[in-house]
Amino acid sequence: MPLAPGTQLGPYEILAPIGSGGMGEVWKARDTRLGRIVAIKRLHGPHGERFEQEARAIAALNHPHICQIFDIGPDYLVLEYIDGKPLQGPLPVEEAVRLALQITSALEEAHGRGILHRDLKPANILVTAKGTAKLLDFGLAKLTAGSDSDLTKTVEGTVMGTAAYMAPEQIEGKPCDARSDVFSFGAVLYEMLAGSRAFDGMASVLRDDPKPPPALENLVLRCLAKQPGQRFPTITEVKAALESAIASPIEKTPSIAVLPFANMSRDADDEYFSDGLAEEIINALTQIAGLKVIARTSAFAFKGKNEDIRRIAEALGVTNVLEGSVRRAGSRLRVTAQLIHAADGTHLWSQRYDRELTDVFAVQDEIAAAIVAALKVKLTGKPASARPHEPNLSAYEAFLRGRHHYYKTSPESFSRAEECFQQAIGLDSEWADPHSYLGRQYLALGFYGLRPTGEMMPLARAEARKALQLLPSEPMAHAVLGGVAALHDYDWKEAEEQFRLARTSESLPPDVRTGYAVFYLLPLGRFEEALQEGAKAIAQDPLNSTWRARQSWTLLCAEMYEAAIVEARKALEPEDGSRGAHLAIALSYFFQAQLAEARQSAEEAFRAAPWNPLVVGLLAGLLVQAGEKERAGKLLELCGTMPSGMIVYHLVCSEIDAAIDWYERDIELREPGAAHLASAGFLEPLRASPRWPKLAKMMNLPGTA
Repeated sequence: MPLAPGTQLGPYEILAPIGSGGMGEVWKARDTRLGRIVAIKRLHGPHGERFEQEARAIAALNHPHICQIFDIGPDYLVLEYIDGKPLQGPLPVEEAVRLALQITSALEEAHGRGILHRDLKPANILVTAKGTAKLLDFGLAKLTAGSDSDLTKTVEGTVMGTAAYMAPEQIEGKPCDARSDVFSFGAVLYEMLAGSRAFDGMASVLRDDPKPPPALENLVLRCLAKQPGQRFPTITEVKAALESAIASPIEKTPSIAVLPFANMSRDADDEYFSDGLAEEIINALTQIAGLKVIARTSAFAFKGKNEDIRRIAEALGVTNVLEGSVRRAGSRLRVTAQLIHAADGTHLWSQRYDRELTDVFAVQDEIAAAIVAALKVKLTGKPASARPHEPNLSAYEAFLRGRHHYYKTSPESFSRAEECFQQAIGLDSEWADPHSYLGRQYLALGFYGLRPTGEMMPLARAEARKALQLLPSEPMAHAVLGGVAALHDYDWKEAEEQFRLARTSESLPPDVRTGYAVFYLLPLGRFEEALQEGAKAIAQDPLNSTWRARQSWTLLCAEMYEAAIVEARKALEPEDGSRGAHLAIALSYFFQAQLAEARQSAEEAFRAAPWNPLVVGLLAGLLVQAGEKERAGKLLELCGTMPSGMIVYHLVCSEIDAAIDWYERDIELREPGAAHLASAGFLEPLRASPRWPKLAKMMNLPGTA
C-alpha cells in the first residue's frame, strides 16, 4: 500500500514525508495508541535481509545518542522521531569536540555490542535544537559477533556505503572492523572542523591525503590513515584523545564580534553614523592576521534585540564581544566601547573618547589597537591603523549614509545609496571605497535583474576600474571585474585573473568568496571548490542568509538536492531571511519528481519574489502539468521577453528545443543567468542536445574554442 498523509499503517497515522532514497522512504507518523510522534522507515524492493539486520542492530542498543526503535512491522520499522538537522560544518573547535564526543560515545556502545555502523556520515547524524547528536541509519550495520556474513556488499557484489566516508578496506571489499568506523568518524570530524569533505569520492579515499584540518590535525589524520593498523585501534581511544584535547589547552584563534554601536545622539537619523563606526572597526580588525572577526551582517543581526551577550557569542561562535555607543553634538564626538569576555561577562577593556568629530579615524584606530592588545593577538601583518586613504569628513559621512541605505536592499534604498556614493565621490575624488561599493551595487542590480543588465554591467566595470586606479589592491573591485568578465563578457581568462587578484588579499571578505564561487566556479562546474568557498563565507558571516541561499543554489546545480533543501531552509530561518531560497527548494523537489512539494514551494517562491522570471517560469510549468493552463498562461505573460523564465518553463514541460531557443536568446542578450546556469546538473537534457555545442561556444566555455 503506498503511503500518503492521512493514510493508516497499522496503528500509525501517516502525517508527512521526511525523506526518501533508492531503498526506502521515511515518514513522520503518530502512534494512535500512545499519542506520540514517531518515524516510520519503509523499504522498497527485496531488502528484507538488510531490513532485519537494521532492526536487530538498533534493538540491541540503548543509548541517548542513538535513535531508538519502538516497533517493527512486516515491511517497516517504527523509530524515534528526531526533530533535528543533519550535522554540518564548519563548527568552532569546542562545539565540534562536544558533538564528536557524543558520536564516539554512541559508536562505543555499538562496538561494545559487536555492531559496526559502516555508513557513518553527516547525513546520518542529526543535531537537535538543544545541541544533542543522534546517530541513525544502521541499515549497513554488521554484527561482528556470531556472524560470518559480510553485508558490506550486495548480492551482486556492489560496494555499499557512502563513497567519501568509507574506509579504503571497505571500498575494496575487504573485511571491516572497528577501525573502519574510526576512519569514517575521522572523515565526519574533518568536515565538522573544515566545512568541506576530506575526500571527493572512492578514488580520492584510496589515492589522496587530505589537507590538514584547521584544528586537531594529528587526531583527525590518524583516524584517516589509509592502513587500518595506523589508525586508532578502537573508538574508545578516539574518545579518550578527544577528552584529552579538551583537558589540555587547545590553541584557540582569538575571536570577536563587533555589535552595532548604540546611537545616543539626539537625532535618530544619526544611526547611519553609529552603525558606520562599528563597521569601520570591523574592517580594521579584519586586517589583523590571527584574529577571527565576524562579518557585519551576522554581527548586526542582534541589533535592537537586547540579547544576552553569552547567547550572541554562542550563536556567532566567538569568545569576545565589543559593544559601545556614539553621541554626536555639533562638532564634538563621544564614543564609549567595552570589550567583553562572553563566557563570564568580564570586561577585558573599556574606554571613553571625547574628541572632535574630525578625530573619528583616530578613535577607530585606537579602539582596534586596544582590542589587539587586550586579546594578545600577535601582529604578523600591517597594523590596523595603516589606512590607505583618509577621506575628508564630508565625503566620509556621505559614504556612511550610502552604505547604510545599501544594506536595506530595496529599490528605493539602492537609489538612495547610489546618490550618497556619488556624492562621496564628488567630495573626495581620491577615495576608492565609494567607487568599489558603487561597482558592487551595479553588479548586484544587473545580476538579479533589478535593472537592465546591459546598463549595469558597463557601469559596474567602470566604477571598479576607478577604484583600482586609486587602490590597486582593493579585493571587491577585482571581484566585480571578475563577475562582469565571466557573466557578461564570457571572458573566462580575464575572470580567472581578476578573481586571482581579488583573492590575494590577506583578509578576504565573505562577499568576495561567494562572488568567486557563484560567478566563476559555479558556471564552470567546479562545484566542490564553490561549496568550499561558500562554507568559508558562512563561517565568517554565519547569520547571513544570502550566503546560505547561494550555497543552496550551488548544491542544487551539483544535483545534491536534499542538501540544497536543508541549506535553503536555513536561509529562510531569520525574519529577514533570503526569500529567494524558496526557488532552490522548489527546483530541488521538482528534480526529485516530488511534484506536490515542488508546487507548494514554487507558490511560496512566487509570493516572495513575483518579479523573478525563474520563479514565474517554474510555477507556470508546474501549473501546466497540473492542468491549470489558464493561470499558467497569465504567468507566462509576466515572463514576457525574459528568456530565463521561459527556459525553466520549457525545461519543466520537457520541451527541450524550445528551451534551447530561449537559452540562445539569453546568451545573445548577455544576461548573467546564461553562463551562471551553464554547468547546472539539471540542464543535462539541454547539454545532451546536438544544438548545445553552439551555445557553449557562444559563451566561450572552456573546451569549446
